[in-house]
Amino acid sequence: MNASDRRIKVVVAKPGLDGHDQGAKIVVRAMMDAGFEVIYTGLRQTPEQVARIALDEDVDVIALSSLAGSHLPFCRKLKPLLEANGLTDKLWVIGGNLPAQDHEALRELGFKGIFPTGSKLDAVTDYIREHVQ
Repeated sequence: MNASDRRIKVVVAKPGLDGHDQGAKIVVRAMMDAGFEVIYTGLRQTPEQVARIALDEDVDVIALSSLAGSHLPFCRKLKPLLEANGLTDKLWVIGGNLPAQDHEALRELGFKGIFPTGSKLDAVTDYIREHVQ
């Protein structure tokens, strides 16, 4: 069975103390409408929880939604956990309040898809479809 024969599986997580999830819920809905299987973790996830869910659920995509400004410290803690769990072949994406000056650091941490606030939902789902192996 190749990738086109099965549904893309995505975990969407809200890192740290971020208490706003309306945007994340809209993205989850768009992903479901696009035919993806989506696991939404809910609010206030630790890097350890995100890595564990991604591993346990055998997801194709690890997606973070961050509005609280803690994306870089969170991603710096998450990267070694994803690496230790053999999840470097998964697509890592992040969306939310992501200042342009942070994009390069996020890319260096392994987050290939970066979607600042205001990104089109189709851009997110199309990107995932094109980049999942």
